[in-house]
Amino acid sequence: MIEDIQIKEWYYKNRDHKKNEIVKILNVEYAHIILENKDDIYITKHGLPFIENLKPENFWTDEDWFLRNSVKLTGTSSLYRVRTKEVNGKYKDVVVKWNRMGQDIPVACYSDELTDAEFNSPFEEFSLVMELRNTVYESSEKIFIQKPLAVYVPSKTIELWQTGRKEYKMRSKIDTHKEIVLDINRSYAVIYEWIQGIDAAQAFKEGTLEEKYLEFLTMDSDEKIKKNGFVVKDKKPHHIIIRPKKGGSLARYKSGGILYGLVDFELLERTPEREKVVKKSKRADYLKRQKDRFNIEIPKKFHPHLNHIEIFGVDYVYGHVESTKGRLWVVGKDPYLFDYFLPEEWENTPKTKISVFSEMYHTVTKDNIYLVWKVSRLGMQPDMDPFKEDEKKILEYGYNSPFEEVSLAVELSGKGLPTIYPRAIYMTGSETEIANNLYDNSRYETHKNYTTPDGLPILKVNRSYIIIWGYWNGPDEKLAAKDGDYYEGINALRAYRDGIITQKEYITLLQVAREKLLKVKIEDLNLRGNHLLISFDSKGSLITDDHGIPEIRICNFEFLRRVKP
Repeated sequence: MIEDIQIKEWYYKNRDHKKNEIVKILNVEYAHIILENKDDIYITKHGLPFIENLKPENFWTDEDWFLRNSVKLTGTSSLYRVRTKEVNGKYKDVVVKWNRMGQDIPVACYSDELTDAEFNSPFEEFSLVMELRNTVYESSEKIFIQKPLAVYVPSKTIELWQTGRKEYKMRSKIDTHKEIVLDINRSYAVIYEWIQGIDAAQAFKEGTLEEKYLEFLTMDSDEKIKKNGFVVKDKKPHHIIIRPKKGGSLARYKSGGILYGLVDFELLERTPEREKVVKKSKRADYLKRQKDRFNIEIPKKFHPHLNHIEIFGVDYVYGHVESTKGRLWVVGKDPYLFDYFLPEEWENTPKTKISVFSEMYHTVTKDNIYLVWKVSRLGMQPDMDPFKEDEKKILEYGYNSPFEEVSLAVELSGKGLPTIYPRAIYMTGSETEIANNLYDNSRYETHKNYTTPDGLPILKVNRSYIIIWGYWNGPDEKLAAKDGDYYEGINALRAYRDGIITQKEYITLLQVAREKLLKVKIEDLNLRGNHLLISFDSKGSLITDDHGIPEIRICNFEFLRRVKP
C-alpha cells in the first residue's frame, strides 16, 4: 500500500519546517504545505519535482504573469492552461481547473447518465485518477491519462451563494472525507500536467479529424476505461486530446491507431464491479500479509518514515502518524501493513461497543478489515478492594501496558495456547489527563528505559493508548488461503448465559484455561468467562480440541502475569 516513497523522502528532508507535513487522503499521499498567507497546497508524487513551480506565486497570484502566460480553455468550468515561472532552471505547462463539488451538473436534466451523478471533490478526483492511471499502466490498453500534480486551496473564504454550491451536497462530501476537513467556503483548484495537443472537438472543427474518427475515439476511450473498471459520466470529445503533426496528419501508435489522451475527471467513477474487486483485493493482500507478518525477513531498506523495533520480544513496524501527531506500532515485520492501521482507516468508521466494562469497539475499516479496538487502562489504578486478598494482588500488580499485553498474546500463541491476534498499538497525539486519585505510575517506571528509534519513551504520560486486535472469525492461515467460511466467536460467560454451554461446562472451561496458563508459567489474576472465546464454524458446529473439549482462545490480557520461578 505504501508506494509514494518520494513524498516520504521530501518530508524527511523538510520536516523542520513546521508548516510541512504528509497527509494521506482517500489513499493518496500528498506533501502538504501551508503558505505564509495561509493558502494550502497538496502536492502529489507527480507534482513533487515541480514543487516550487506549483506554488501559487509562480503561476496564479502574480496577475501580470498570469495574463501573459495563460489561456482560457473551452468548457463549462473555469479552466486555464498556464505556463509556470522558471524556478531552478525548470518550468511546467499546467492545467488549472476550479473544482465544482457541491454544485448542480449543468445539463443533468437532459441525460439519464447524469441524473444520479455528483461532481467529485478534488481529492476524490485525484484518488480515482491515480487508480485509473495505475490500472491502465498494468493493462494492454493504449491510452494516456493526464497526470494530477496538486490541489491548491486559497485561504480566502467566500459566501456560499457565491460558490454555486448546495449546502446539502457539500455536507454529504464533508461527511465522506474523514482525513481532511473540506471547507464549504473555500475554493479548490486541481492542477494537472498539460498534455500537448488539441481536443478532438476542436480538431474536428478545424478539419483535422473526420467525423467518423470523432465518434470512434469517443466510444473507444469509453470502452477502454470501462474495461479497466471506470466510467466518465459526461463523456465528450472535449475530453480527448490528440496530437496534430506538421502537414495535417495525426500522431499515431506504431500499430496505426490514433494516439490520444484523456483529460477532465470531475465525473469519473468506478464501475460497481470494480468497487467489489478493489475491496476484495485489499482484503486479500491484508490477510496474506498478516499470515506472514513474523516470517518475512526484515527489509534491508525500510520506508523512510518507518523503523523496525523489538519490544518485549515482539517485532513491530514503528512510525509517526502525521494526521494526528500520534505514533503507531504495527505488530510484525511487514512495513506494508502499517497503512492499514492508521487511525483515519478505523477511528471514525461506524463502530459497535462490545464491552460493558471497558472502551472496546468492533468496526470494519475502510479497507473492509474487521477489527476490535480497545482503549488501554494504562496509568489507572484497578478498581479493586485492598482488603480482599485476590483483589489486593491485582491492585499491587496494576494494568498491563499495551506492549505487555501484546507480548503475552504472542508468547501464548507461540506456546500452543490460542489467543486473539494483536495487530497494532496506537498512541494518540492529543493529551489525556488522569485524576491523581486514580493514577498508577508503575508501568511508566518499569518501561522508562524502552524508547522508540527516534529516542522517545514508548510510554508517554498524558497520552491514551489503543490496542487494535483482529476480530476473531477464523485463523489467519485459514483466511489467507480462502477468505470466507468464517468462524463465530462467543465468550464463555455469554455462552453460558445463552444456554449454549452448561454450568458444569463453563466451570470446566475456566479450570482448563487456568491449568493451561499455569503450564506455560502465566496466570490470570482476574480470570473470568468473558476472557475466553469459544468458536463455532460456519455450519454451527462447536470447535473442539482432541479431547472433545471446546477449544478456548484467550481474549483478555489486562491482568495476565508471568509466574516467577
